[in-house]
Amino acid sequence: MAEGGAHLTAAPGGGERPSVFEAVAQDGLMAAVKPALQHLVKVLAESNPARYGFLWQWFDEIYVLLDLLLQQHYLARCSASFSENFYSLKRIPMGDGRQQPLATAGLPKRQHWKSLLLLVLVPYLKGKLEKLVSSLREEDEYSIHPPSSAWKRFYRAFLAAYPYVNMTWEGWFLIQQLCYILGKAEHHSPLLKLAGVRLVRLTAEDIQALEKKWAETTSSQTHRY
Repeated sequence: MAEGGAHLTAAPGGGERPSVFEAVAQDGLMAAVKPALQHLVKVLAESNPARYGFLWQWFDEIYVLLDLLLQQHYLARCSASFSENFYSLKRIPMGDGRQQPLATAGLPKRQHWKSLLLLVLVPYLKGKLEKLVSSLREEDEYSIHPPSSAWKRFYRAFLAAYPYVNMTWEGWFLIQQLCYILGKAEHHSPLLKLAGVRLVRLTAEDIQALEKKWAETTSSQTHRY
């Protein structure tokens, strides 16, 4: 498990604030997991449609459920998403001037649930929207609707507006990253701000607490079996 080896990716020194490279790298880790798993499921479904076809048909829903369980586990145990913990980072409440709690303490309930929803639902909804746009573009090319139908006018207007909406969304993230690089923002991602948290590096105390918790969990499982 990543919490057991989080110290392996810890950056030496440099203060509590992660570099933009660390922050962006952890974003890229989770972004790469879904396409890789999707390709594996596609190969399985094509090799045996009767047995694995449902995995391909319901891939998005199955993946979002697995992602929900994974992120819930790491937020509860490490105060971080899976990828954040892998890069030796944790989330702390924004504007909290008190001494930082250990990563094993977890986030306050409000920040925990907001973090979980934003980590899981935003990528899921964005992926669904992209598939809808792709489907509507295909339908527009081979449409059986009359050119003047209300439905066709609506989705053509939607397709015309989508690139600008998507550009605004991506620009929002890019501007946030630039502000983070220049030291004008505490967050490299707007989603962290919406969740009411910021990323910091794990401290030596965090790593010791995570390793102790991992050892206790492993020991209890060994005794159980």
